[in-house]
Amino acid sequence: MAVNMILEKLEGVKERFEEVQKLISDPSVISDMKRYVKLNKEYKELGPVIEAYKKYKELLSNIDNARKMLAGEQDTEMREMAKQELEKWSSQVIPLEEKIKLLLIPADPEDKKNAIVEIRAGTGGDEASIFAGDLFRMYSKYCENKGWKIEMNRVTEGTVGGYKEIVFTVRGDGVYGILKYESGVHRVQRVPQTETQGRVHTSAASVAVLPEAEEFDIEIRAEDIRKDTYCSSGPGGQSVNTTYSAIRLTHIPTGIVVTCQDEKSQLKNLDKAMAELRTRLYNLEYRKYLDDISSKRRTMVSTGDRSAKIRTYNYAQGRVTDHRINLTLYNLQAILNGDIQELIDKLQMAENAERLKDAEV
Repeated sequence: MAVNMILEKLEGVKERFEEVQKLISDPSVISDMKRYVKLNKEYKELGPVIEAYKKYKELLSNIDNARKMLAGEQDTEMREMAKQELEKWSSQVIPLEEKIKLLLIPADPEDKKNAIVEIRAGTGGDEASIFAGDLFRMYSKYCENKGWKIEMNRVTEGTVGGYKEIVFTVRGDGVYGILKYESGVHRVQRVPQTETQGRVHTSAASVAVLPEAEEFDIEIRAEDIRKDTYCSSGPGGQSVNTTYSAIRLTHIPTGIVVTCQDEKSQLKNLDKAMAELRTRLYNLEYRKYLDDISSKRRTMVSTGDRSAKIRTYNYAQGRVTDHRINLTLYNLQAILNGDIQELIDKLQMAENAERLKDAEV
């Protein structure tokens, strides 16, 4: 991308940034909460681009000054100093331009959101449930290391351990933009705890990561929801099967059903169920966007398609293979203990390369 083209694009962003800055202080905009929230979000997203713009302008100014000094200075020592300065500033141009190119490509608008994660046992019977429990532990450790908060939505335990299904919300900075790479089918190859003859089995669990819909993202009419209450089941102490605290919501137009029984309070369960229902309705539209980009990018299989086998965990060889980018790491135990950052970093790098190619910048 030519220098003047980069500056031209950055100037356009700067104009929009200043326009948004004025709008969010306009009383008429503040009174329209939906618009105000949307503009505030845009203002924050444009911030890093403006910072890069300032650095880029300063860098080009430094290069220009060093060139002028080199051209007009007669003193040998000063000319050498100008030459060193020019080399120093010039070496920073290409890395900064590459960063700007990525910043100028529209990011997934959902990346900053919290995420609702669903893990379900797939093929493999009891072993699949145990593996689903292993995946939940892996994500729990990773979220703990990132300082993110996990809130349970619902849990269906396996008969010999692990989970048939577990749904939870992860809250933190840019959660969805990081965890979205985990959507798809995860396979495990190992000798199951239930195997008596030492044979290696292949089992699977599916992971779906959805961006949590915010209150202003979608409007749900009260008359479109049927609410049922029932007694909670499973762990929970004296409140189990004694109070009607569990909630089941049915969205009549789409048939989507969500349940929540994690909290002892019916109101808290209702809040969680409503948040998940909003997310699932919102994702009906969002999936169209994912389907479009996943057909172009091999790294993006975050449609939650359960036929998309994205990763294999092989115990005998101590390896983890991500099939989207043909990456194999031989640190299985560390990964299962939550050390998945390298996998995510590699996937992000591959996607960024694809985004740059798609944008032809």
